[in-house]
Amino acid sequence: MTRGLLRSGVLVAAGAVVLSSAPLAAAAPAAQLPPADVAAEVCAARSNDSHAALAECVTLDAVRGHQLALQRVADAHGGTRVSGTEGHDASVAYVVDTLRRAGYAPTVQPVTYRTFANRRPPLLERVEPSAATLPTTVLEHSGSGDVTAPATTVPVDATPGCEAPDYDAFVQGTVAVVARGGCTFATKARLAQAAGAAAVVIANDRTGVLDATLGPEPGVDVPVVAVTQAVGRQLATTPNLVLHVRTATVRGPVTAANVVAERPGRPGAPVVMAGAHLDSDDSGPGLNDNGSGAAALLAVAEQMGGVQPENTVRFAWWGAREAPVRGSTRYLEGLAPAEVDRIALYLDVDVIGSPNHVFFVSDGDDSDRIGAGPGPEGSARIEKTFEAFYAQRGIPAKGADLTGRSDDGAFMARGIPTGGITTGTDGVKTVEEAARWGGTAGIPYDPCHRQACDDADNRDDEALDVNADAVAFAVLQYAMNTVDVTGVPGRDDFPPVSPPAAPAP
Repeated sequence: MTRGLLRSGVLVAAGAVVLSSAPLAAAAPAAQLPPADVAAEVCAARSNDSHAALAECVTLDAVRGHQLALQRVADAHGGTRVSGTEGHDASVAYVVDTLRRAGYAPTVQPVTYRTFANRRPPLLERVEPSAATLPTTVLEHSGSGDVTAPATTVPVDATPGCEAPDYDAFVQGTVAVVARGGCTFATKARLAQAAGAAAVVIANDRTGVLDATLGPEPGVDVPVVAVTQAVGRQLATTPNLVLHVRTATVRGPVTAANVVAERPGRPGAPVVMAGAHLDSDDSGPGLNDNGSGAAALLAVAEQMGGVQPENTVRFAWWGAREAPVRGSTRYLEGLAPAEVDRIALYLDVDVIGSPNHVFFVSDGDDSDRIGAGPGPEGSARIEKTFEAFYAQRGIPAKGADLTGRSDDGAFMARGIPTGGITTGTDGVKTVEEAARWGGTAGIPYDPCHRQACDDADNRDDEALDVNADAVAFAVLQYAMNTVDVTGVPGRDDFPPVSPPAAPAP
């Protein structure tokens, strides 16, 4: 499939005649109230093949139900749903089961890669002489273990713990407390393990938290954690010290999964894709990042199970987004070139319920002139479609730099038009944004981003409800007509949409 070109308000499909010399986009209607939800049995008995009908059936309750199910998955698997763990596997199983019940035949694509992740946060406790929980971080590629044992401090010199003789007086079965400096962290940990250490605590030699790695293959299987310089000094000077060290890590090759399901369109029709990453990172359950997007996409897919689209609609829940290799990249690598060419556009749904939200739309045309340049040809039209939805609801929207750092990056690299929405993560809300969207200026859009508190309570219901409808709107719009992006005409009752033009100054 050859993509259309959009220049000066004229859409030209390669090898085709000019379709129109007038602007393609129809003006969005005046602000509308969101449609009232209808009973589930009504939705199940009809084809939700209009924007109003689909929005009535993609309910906040449905999205929240999926989020709560993912919360239960995290609760049962150490508090996370990180790729390569049982928490991610259970998340995949939930999505697959839900899709099958909605009439789809989902496929599961394994994604194997090397990684390091925490199954649960590390724990360091002083057991004796007095009980206390101590702040700690786990060194990347640490082993796993749950150890309670006396501590032995390795002598401090210019190269502490860097030579085998440093451990001549070490007591086997104890926890080694070693100062930073003089050699790599892996060297210290290997020598301590060889001397019989049950766990290793590395104390920083300067102010600040020690966030470090042992390297991808350190040859260390015991837990290795770090403490600040101040805590390290306390440990080194505490007599009769007993420590409890616990780490639960994933190392080496692991397998995550993509889940893909589709509603076929007419023969030879373009493929419209919408995706959301399903995994969390290793700090928590990830119910906003990205349980919100995954749940909303699942609710939309359920309600489109009875829709006969003009174009093939393909939904994807990606694995390994929070890992070095993204599931979306592996998915495209596995397609034949002709199948990649069939993909007309990709809609990315990533973090859509932030408690201190702004309604962001990916800046496909780089009109904001911030950060990265424009997306592939056609991305600007996807931006206009989302903006039209928010304009219909009377909600202001703001451009977000189209960086390609999410799953959309793999599609952008192939020249596939891309767009999406988000409510923000660790960026700080400005005074101007608080005046337009409410919330609190000076704090992040999601204060719990990549933390244990990113749970099912970490959300704003208005943002989640509105954005689930925004996803439904864009998916159904392009399910029926991609003419503004590809030049391939679709259904006349789904004309391209744009927000009202800004008033002349």
